[in-house]
Amino acid sequence: MGVAIREIASSTNGRQLEGVARLRGAAVYLPAAVLSSEDLETRVRAESPGVNIPWRAVRRISGVKSRHIAADDEQTSDLAAAAARVSLARADVDRKDVDALIFAAASQDLTEPATANIVQEKLGTNCPVFDIKNACNSFLCGLQVAESLIATGQYRNVLVASGEIPSRGIKWSVRDFDDFRLSFAGYTLGDAGAAALVSGADDHRGIFYRKFQTESRYWNIGTVPGGGSMHPRGDEWTYFVGDGTAIGAAVASIGPGIFHDALRETGTTIHDYARILVHQVTMPFLKAFCATTGVPTNKIVVTLPALGNMASASMPVQLALAEARGEVRSGDLVAWVGMASGISLGVMLMEL
Repeated sequence: MGVAIREIASSTNGRQLEGVARLRGAAVYLPAAVLSSEDLETRVRAESPGVNIPWRAVRRISGVKSRHIAADDEQTSDLAAAAARVSLARADVDRKDVDALIFAAASQDLTEPATANIVQEKLGTNCPVFDIKNACNSFLCGLQVAESLIATGQYRNVLVASGEIPSRGIKWSVRDFDDFRLSFAGYTLGDAGAAALVSGADDHRGIFYRKFQTESRYWNIGTVPGGGSMHPRGDEWTYFVGDGTAIGAAVASIGPGIFHDALRETGTTIHDYARILVHQVTMPFLKAFCATTGVPTNKIVVTLPALGNMASASMPVQLALAEARGEVRSGDLVAWVGMASGISLGVMLMEL
């Protein structure tokens, strides 16, 4: 079940890579409002009197120049449903033909019920729904589960949708510079919706490799503490708290092995892929990824400066933008390289 790889002389590196499930109709929704990093810092300074915040710190340290911000009356389900409508139209699939809907995001409308229920109500589908949450790898894990549901013959069309509004976790008022430093990751975040349909493959194209790795000893270096049994109440727990240096060091200590394993096990090389989608946290981190893995920068769809860290929507947004620009098209190979708090790593390879 899953992927068959058979030898064939005329294909990539002597192999034809076959998938049972194919991704279609990648789509993105970006809220209308745009907030520059300078305007963000101006507000933080205004609400944090006496705290010395270096000028243009966010742009200089992270490379984020701006991000889209959801309106006060927009919810994660709105962003997901908006992207999902476009996804179904691009895939030319009617709502009634969606067999399952997965809401896959770090954000959510409510603790209960599953946000997928609210997305379905707004989208107009009528199928089983559920949520998947794995920080910034949520969408990638949603694709993994969708492929498995199709491979086992349970469903034909599974819609995976993400709505991320991490801007609601920006800490506008900080006590001191150390509080600003630990809240810094929040200042790099941006809001977005993304969706894609995963369908049974009628030919060899589709997802042909997936591998995930979790190093749970690092779970506490990047958190949003509120809303669970540890901290069920209190606004002070609703902000992202993380030591960026510690997170970077943790990911570096794990190394790029999972990505190199994927290439070796499929008999492919970096140059076989039209684009390599990678979760983008800061520009220095992205440059380090390219240096460590050997991925040329022209293989990357760089979204961070204009859109910020969109949590789990980051990689599907990259794919949708690459398709819109004509950088990838049907038949191209695309690699997904996910990284998330936890620490969670994931690689998925597919032929569009």
